[in-house]
Order: sequence, then structure tokens, then C-alpha cells
Amino acid sequence: MNHDDLELVRRFLGGEQQAFAELVARHRDRVFAIALRICGRREDALDVTQEVFLTAFRKLSSFRQEALLSTWLHRLTVNAALDLARRRSRRDHTSLDDVPDAPDPSAGPEEHAIAAHRAAAVQRGLMMLSPEFRAVIVLHDLHDLDYAGVADALGIPVGTVKSRIHRARLELAKTLRYLEPDTPSATSKLVRDDD
Repeated sequence: MNHDDLELVRRFLGGEQQAFAELVARHRDRVFAIALRICGRREDALDVTQEVFLTAFRKLSSFRQEALLSTWLHRLTVNAALDLARRRSRRDHTSLDDVPDAPDPSAGPEEHAIAAHRAAAVQRGLMMLSPEFRAVIVLHDLHDLDYAGVADALGIPVGTVKSRIHRARLELAKTLRYLEPDTPSATSKLVRDDD
């Protein structure tokens, strides 16, 4: 565990409320980013982020301090985001509110437009995946967690993570070929054998 996180957890459990505020400040951007990628809507990601930290506030005393706090927060985030995504999918399709990543600032206007268009297509493709597939792709490919980290965050075996990532990449590649038929290079990078 990150020693700074461990110290903040101990201080909070000892009654120092400011220590929890420091934990939130340290982890909120990543929690929000994961929630946004899974939910697809800024408002939903904000709701999930708030829910995660409320849950963490109430349940931090049950946190096993031999594990990484970030892994525990990832699990809370994914669970809350998947629950919200499932509730939304029963009611309606989740829409895209945000283009996820800004293009390279040194790129020209044409590259900015292409990058923004591709980022929006990838986000639309992610939203078309099942929540379980979306979660593994977001954690592994977009937030660089290794297989074990994804397994810990989702509470599933590593073999299941590998299988879901493979199947999710194939499904996302097909979706992107449909959404972006003129850009085969965007989809060819998704299905890779380097893992």
C-alpha cells in the first residue's frame, strides 16, 4: 500500500477528518475518469464519484490495510458505475456527453479534428459494449491496470479478466469498423497480442 495513503487512512480512523479530504483529493480524478469511461456521461460520473467517496467514508474502517487503497477505490467505482449503467440500460441508451481525450497540443488543426473524431468514436464504441466488457477495457487499456489489478478491482479471477479483455477488444473493434469504416488503423490497434 502507498504509505501516504496508509497514513491518511490511519489518521482518519483516528478521528482526523482532514485526512479523508486529502484521500479524496488524491484519488478523485482517477475515480471520476474510470466512472466517466464506464458511464459515458459527466453527470453520471459525478454521481458515481460522490457515491464512491460516501461509501469509502462510511466503510473505511472495514478496509483491509494490507491491500492498496486505490484498488479498493477502483472496485467501489466499477461496482457503482456498473450498477448505474445497468439501471440506465434498462431505461434508455446512455448518450455521449464528452469527448474523452484532448489531442496532442502540438498537432495542427486537422490532426485535432481527426483525434477528436476518433476519440468520440471510441467512446461511442465503449458505450455500446456490455458494462462488464466496458469495465475491463477501461481499467486495463485506458487506466493501465495489469490483469491482477483488474481482477482485484472487479473481484473476478485473472483468467476471466483475460477472456473478457480479449472478447471486449474484438467486439469494440467490430463496433469501431462499423462506426469508422474509413479508418482501419484505429481498430487494428485494439486487437493486439502483446498482453
